[in-house]
Amino acid sequence: MRNYVKADVLNNEVEARLLSSLLEEEGIPHYLRTYRDSAYDGIFQPERGWGHVESDPRHHERIAEILADLREQQGSSVDEQ
Repeated sequence: MRNYVKADVLNNEVEARLLSSLLEEEGIPHYLRTYRDSAYDGIFQPERGWGHVESDPRHHERIAEILADLREQQGSSVDEQ
């Protein structure tokens, strides 16, 4: 049985997919969970985030590093526009 727990909150689907791709490249097993609920048409996502990434706790520090780098790069590209 996997010992996955919440590692970090994800802001949007693009961020989630980019993070997942980077984690796969590093061989870090993970699971993405969205907070979208079709019954409520996603009304909780703006206050809770798009979803979160789960992984074994021993990978959480590396996931946080990758996510911080990803967000920094996304912020840089927005500033350049």
